[in-house]
Amino acid sequence: MSRIGRAPITVPAGIDVKIEGTLITVKGPKGTLSYTYNPALTVEQDGATLTVKRPNDEQEMRAIHGLTRTLISNMIVGVQTGYSKKLEIVGVGYRAQKSGKTLTLNLGHSHPIVFQEENGITFDVPDSNTVIVNGPDKQVVGQIAAEIRSKRPPEPYLGKGVKYSGEHIRRKAGKTGK
Repeated sequence: MSRIGRAPITVPAGIDVKIEGTLITVKGPKGTLSYTYNPALTVEQDGATLTVKRPNDEQEMRAIHGLTRTLISNMIVGVQTGYSKKLEIVGVGYRAQKSGKTLTLNLGHSHPIVFQEENGITFDVPDSNTVIVNGPDKQVVGQIAAEIRSKRPPEPYLGKGVKYSGEHIRRKAGKTGK
C-alpha cells in the first residue's frame, strides 16, 4: 500500500472540511478551496482526521491514491498558512513595482509587463528587485511564479533575468580572446 496515500491527514482547529459526494471543500482563514476527486476512491472523515482509501491495488489506483491524499493535504495547509514563492530580479534597469492590485515589471522589453492580483493571489514587493507571490493554492502560486519567470528567464552568461530565490544558474564562459 502507498506510504503517502495511507497516511492520515490531520485537520487542525479552525479549518472546516466538508465532503459532498466526490467534492471536498476546505475553508480556513486564508480562503476556501475545493477539489473533485476520483469517484473510485473514498475519503472518510473521522473527527479531526481524514483518510483516503482505494478499492484495489492496480497501478492507476495506487497513483491516484497518493496524489489525492497529497492534494487534500496541500489544500489544508494552504487555507491555514498559505504558500509563497520568492522571485529575484537581476539586471541593470530591471525592476518591479506594485501599485494597488497591479504588479508592473520592467524587464528590458519595449513595454512594461503587468500582472493583476486575482484568485486569492497577492504580490509583495519588499524592494524593486524582489517579488513574493502569496496564495492559498500551491498550484496557482507556482503557476503565477512560473509565468513571471518566463517573461525574462535567467540567461547563462551574465545571469540576468528573473529567477527563483535560491535557484542556481549554470553559468557559461564567454568568448576567449586570441
